[in-house]
Amino acid sequence: MQPAMLDAAILEKLISAAVAAPSIHNTQPWRYRLNPDTVTLEVRAAPERALRYADPMGRALSVSAGAAVFNLRVAVAHFGWDPVVRLLPYRSQPDLLATVRLAAAPHDRAGRHDGGHDDLYDVIWRRHSSRSPYSARRLPARVLCDLTEAARANGASLWLADPEETAWLLRLTAEAERRLSGDPRRLAESRTWIRDTGPYGIPSAALGPRDTTGRLPMRDYLGPRPDGRDRPAAVPFEPHPTIAVLTTDQDRRTDWLRAGQALEHVLLLATSHAVRASLLHQALEWSDLRWSLGDAHPAPGHVQMLIRLGYGPVGPATPRNGAAEALDGGR
Repeated sequence: MQPAMLDAAILEKLISAAVAAPSIHNTQPWRYRLNPDTVTLEVRAAPERALRYADPMGRALSVSAGAAVFNLRVAVAHFGWDPVVRLLPYRSQPDLLATVRLAAAPHDRAGRHDGGHDDLYDVIWRRHSSRSPYSARRLPARVLCDLTEAARANGASLWLADPEETAWLLRLTAEAERRLSGDPRRLAESRTWIRDTGPYGIPSAALGPRDTTGRLPMRDYLGPRPDGRDRPAAVPFEPHPTIAVLTTDQDRRTDWLRAGQALEHVLLLATSHAVRASLLHQALEWSDLRWSLGDAHPAPGHVQMLIRLGYGPVGPATPRNGAAEALDGGR
């Protein structure tokens, strides 16, 4: 496939693919700029959509942006270019998280599309978090191997927690939930992003139910409801959840961006196998609990995400900002 001319229609498709990436609370904390001289897309942080209390260091923001970078890589390659990525290219511009240059594809890579990811392009818009219960069906070893390799290809590691490790990870997640319910500032921040209108945040219909057993601590975005509204009915979740742990060797901003690329590659590949996923991020928002997550496994590394995997219903779509508004801040 020969690269097309970068016209307005293709640019819109590239930005739409990037915006479809997952982000914490669906804050979409990014904006994009095109440098027409170098045919380079810039991925910049949008600090006005950062989470002051849940993500004071910007780690989750960087992971979110990394996921958007991976979608850009897939989309750029789909249209015939070679995506050349640089992370944190200029110290003088700390909000510039990454650049993706649309380079001519090398002759020996013609048709391969960024390491063979072209089959994931259509999956970008089918990937949604599913916060519903999953079945007891286990993931095949082949699928788990593919997901592990996807993480490794992006500079991260993915390991599947055994039952004892899973119990430890869920206990820490439950402790994070308990702390959140007693922290007025974090709870108010979380509630701010539950929105039934507009392009950002999570609609209340997409929050999902609670586990009747309390074994699986799904995120309670709203906490105790001051208006006294009834909560969705609790339902039983899978008794033996499959939890995958995404880690990086180091814990720098570049590692957070790599983790985001690895995360999105894993999520898109899982979607292509009809595997559903939801993210258990709660314990990573408390520094002491985050470090304790690493105690679940003897291998060294910094935990960047817990991913619940399984077979179940497709999650509902959440809103996204339009490509025109996301490009260069809408200016």
